[in-house]
Amino acid sequence: MKKISVKDFFNTKKKEFSLSLITHPQTMEKDITNEFLHRPGLAFSGYFERFAYKRIQILGETEISFLQSLKDEDLYNSIKEVFVYDIPCMIITKGLSIPSQVEYLANEMNIPILSSRLTTDKLYHALRRYLGDVFAPSKTIHGTFVDVYGVGIILTGKSGIGKSECALDLVERGRRLITDDVVKIIAKDDYLIGTSTNNYGHFMEVRGVGLIDVQRMYGIQAVRKQKRIDVQIELMPWKDNMDYERIGLTDNFVDILGVKIPIIYLPVTPGKNVAVVIEVVARNHILKIYGYDAAKEYTNKLQKDLQDKAKLRKTVIEDNE
Repeated sequence: MKKISVKDFFNTKKKEFSLSLITHPQTMEKDITNEFLHRPGLAFSGYFERFAYKRIQILGETEISFLQSLKDEDLYNSIKEVFVYDIPCMIITKGLSIPSQVEYLANEMNIPILSSRLTTDKLYHALRRYLGDVFAPSKTIHGTFVDVYGVGIILTGKSGIGKSECALDLVERGRRLITDDVVKIIAKDDYLIGTSTNNYGHFMEVRGVGLIDVQRMYGIQAVRKQKRIDVQIELMPWKDNMDYERIGLTDNFVDILGVKIPIIYLPVTPGKNVAVVIEVVARNHILKIYGYDAAKEYTNKLQKDLQDKAKLRKTVIEDNE
């Protein structure tokens, strides 16, 4: 199960979310294990049946105003009932002040409380995006990821098949490299994002030459950090007895983290310009998105031509009779 400690969250996002710590530092030893957020207004009023206590608790003006309206004894009891649960942390928005009893009980019961100067809505949406990235399903695969005419194409195939050389050829032709050798794939809703597994830069291994820095060699316009994955191309050695797709009427798909994307099995032979073929794949994918399928268009025209010829033959036969 994925998790992030409250301490790591605070240290890495302190500036972005305008965070400050209200409770003692030792309260930040807890872990965040859920990507969703919760506003505990009903819990403070005594209703716990649907209390999502495993989530980060967000307290805005409504919750703080309610707590400030309670008498001291009622406030103490209300807070203590909520803090009995194993809450990962609470965040107070707009830099609002909290009653002293809340801070006291949080320290006593080891509940970290953070304060943010952001508004409730802004913090809520920013946190959801951040936690969505942290807890999104992910995997790494061996491959090379390139941006061709805005289409994210991931090149796979056995080691030495020529993925890096093909990507280098595409970069020479003005396309963009996202990452070489290992691709980290993150599932977001119904699409996939591909990125590098490290922050070393856009290095590429070219057999016989060694490592090259694509960004330094070709410029910042030749690289990008991440991209949506649209198509997978599996590079494979040519085999005479293999039945390769000739027309393109059959679409093949691969399932990655529950998301299906088109996959093309592309045979590689010496002298074949694979980079040009990949550009054709990208252009064809764009046409399909806009509703034009060349294979179907050709088949429809062929069928119409056959039907017209059949009608003509029938007419000639009837005239001869």
